[in-house]
Amino acid sequence: MSIRPIRRLIEARPTLEGAGVHLRRAFGFGQTSDFDPFLLLDDFRNDIPEDYLAGFPWHPHRGIETITYVLAGTVEHGDSMGNRGAIGAGDVQWMTAGRGIIHQEMPKGDAAGRMHGFQLWANLPSSLKMTAPRYQEIKASEIPEVVDDDGTRVRLVCGQFWGKRGPVTGIAADPVYLDVTVPAGKKKTLPVAVTSQAFAYVFAGSGKFCNASGPLAVPTESVGWSDTTPPTQAENRVLVLFDSGDEVSVQAGEEGIRFLLVSGRPLKEPVAWYGPIVMNTQEQLQQAYQELRAGTFLK
Repeated sequence: MSIRPIRRLIEARPTLEGAGVHLRRAFGFGQTSDFDPFLLLDDFRNDIPEDYLAGFPWHPHRGIETITYVLAGTVEHGDSMGNRGAIGAGDVQWMTAGRGIIHQEMPKGDAAGRMHGFQLWANLPSSLKMTAPRYQEIKASEIPEVVDDDGTRVRLVCGQFWGKRGPVTGIAADPVYLDVTVPAGKKKTLPVAVTSQAFAYVFAGSGKFCNASGPLAVPTESVGWSDTTPPTQAENRVLVLFDSGDEVSVQAGEEGIRFLLVSGRPLKEPVAWYGPIVMNTQEQLQQAYQELRAGTFLK
């Protein structure tokens, strides 16, 4: 067995999206090969309704999948295919945009005004860029949770883990999407396919992940830490990008730790990306925007 060393630590940055939603972006709109097959991860945690209620009005997508996981509040959605609905605490919406969809997502807080969730973008391979759009909407009760002897809890959104399989199926990059909680002071080793890219995103508590023997390539301007003494401690809103191996090891801090653990098979294809549309070539990207202007985007 080979524990994955840490490749980079990244602190999620404040970002404005949609019609003025305040969120934190862990990665996105940068070097895509580091996270392939994933493109973007947003943490839209907020307790101030005026900072999120404007939401994400009607906008297009093509060539990607968007994965929305809600922990508090609700997200109401609608699209150009006539679908309408809402996902609430613990629910997941896995939308395959494929050849094109226009939709909106409008967050609503819970009774205390709290809104918390994540949106992950996964790239589609060239063979599926123009596939028919589809949704997989999963209610909280449908997501299996595995509890280990030491109290570690894992909610399994997608993929196979500890003998269970998540409810989301038919995804090209064979992703595994886990919500992991490790109790205070416990050390846990979690399996990850050796052929997959993998990252963890901490959103509660803190912990130490296994480190490389040498210095990390951590950009000091992104996290404010020195390259000469790179920490292994990952706090709230810190993303841990792992190097190769078949296991991830974490030691939970005094308050325990909760994090997303996401992995998937890299597509290793060229990326042409502008806004909500991701294709393989600039020509394909330009064609998509020409179709938007001409009113022929939806197939």
